[in-house]
Amino acid sequence: MKNPIENLNKNFDSRVRLGIMSALIVNAEVNFNELKELIQVTDGNLASHLKALEENGYIKVHKGFIGRKTNTTYTATKAGEKAFKLHLDALEEMIRSAK
Repeated sequence: MKNPIENLNKNFDSRVRLGIMSALIVNAEVNFNELKELIQVTDGNLASHLKALEENGYIKVHKGFIGRKTNTTYTATKAGEKAFKLHLDALEEMIRSAK
């Protein structure tokens, strides 16, 4: 039987990335400022985690404008949803096996 820890995804190790993915799984899209407020991190910290998730194909970035103001929103990709679900399943399995 495979050890559940082997199914954990290193891309979701940090609390920031867990927060980003959790927000994107339950919302169709979330903008940068909403994520920053929700996760309570600096612009630079959030931007670096978003970039890593985007580079791995887990999130998609949408840049646009509201009036003259830039608006960047993020959505989870199908691959991101699947990878995050597998990660959560592995965490649940680890918790169950620890009881």
